[in-house]
Amino acid sequence: MFNSAESVERLVNWLARLPGIGRKTATRLAFHILKLPAEEALELADIIRDVKEKVSFCSVCCNISETDPCHTCTDPKRRKDIICVVEEPMDAAALDKVDEFNGLFHVLGGRLSPLDGIGPDDLKIKELLARLNDKISEVIIATNPQVEGEATATYLARLIKPMGIKVTRIARGLPVGADLEYADSVTLTRALEGRQEF
Repeated sequence: MFNSAESVERLVNWLARLPGIGRKTATRLAFHILKLPAEEALELADIIRDVKEKVSFCSVCCNISETDPCHTCTDPKRRKDIICVVEEPMDAAALDKVDEFNGLFHVLGGRLSPLDGIGPDDLKIKELLARLNDKISEVIIATNPQVEGEATATYLARLIKPMGIKVTRIARGLPVGADLEYADSVTLTRALEGRQEF
């Protein structure tokens, strides 16, 4: 595409690998970066480097964090008896903006998807089960309302209910096929308020 600018072509190809970014958008982004003043482009590079060097996963909840354990797990104001299980860190961030929830999180790192070769051992399910003890009164399952998310929720409920812990599922305030990270605060609040026991 760019015979005289192989580095720009490499950037376009790399950006096009990002989720939700097609070739046209990748090209626009590459040219935007190219037009930036050198300091701003290098600042972006430094920010990416910092994220890769400083951010890791909390050893307790498996969420992203710059500390271990993370601030959520160590926050004394949070309820320690409720754990909300989500698929990805973005989902935890979306729910954390809602005043309705003040418990802890557990990030699975995905959802069950046999067609994609993702089974229970590929998720942070063992880590979740290790956290469950007599101090936990409720586990809220907040997987996305898609076929795989529902299957994951059902699988988790079957594992947790025999432990004598209340298991709830977020209500249908979220439309089927939607992702938590894109939902507004009102919808997320209604989903949490209307959660139901499995």
